[in-house]
Amino acid sequence: MLARREHSVFELTQKLTTKEFNSTDIERAVDLLIKQNYQSDERFASEFIQMRFNQGKGPIKISVDLKQRGINHFDLSMYDFYTLAQQIRATKFGDEIPDDYKEQAKQKRFLQSRGFDFEQINQAFSHE
Repeated sequence: MLARREHSVFELTQKLTTKEFNSTDIERAVDLLIKQNYQSDERFASEFIQMRFNQGKGPIKISVDLKQRGINHFDLSMYDFYTLAQQIRATKFGDEIPDDYKEQAKQKRFLQSRGFDFEQINQAFSHE
């Protein structure tokens, strides 16, 4: 599994459990993979964050996705989600910021569904 992509400890454990391996064997195997540096939650989180950022996902969505994969400690501070929100809005709807309230609400809901927070969304609509 790790040859194809990085997996978190939680994901590996889940997948091996569904294949009905013994929990003690799973724990030993995962510990060995960690010791041999074949598995790293830190490396998984870093690659996962970069992938989701490149897909245009916001920090809320990325955080939720990581927590679902058993990763609770990660750093999103090096990513500019304000600029990303502006780029995603412009790519999807064009450079022109609409004056129409309904159209603005539609675009804001879209950015919210992508996982951006209200501050990032509002910044994407600023006339700078």
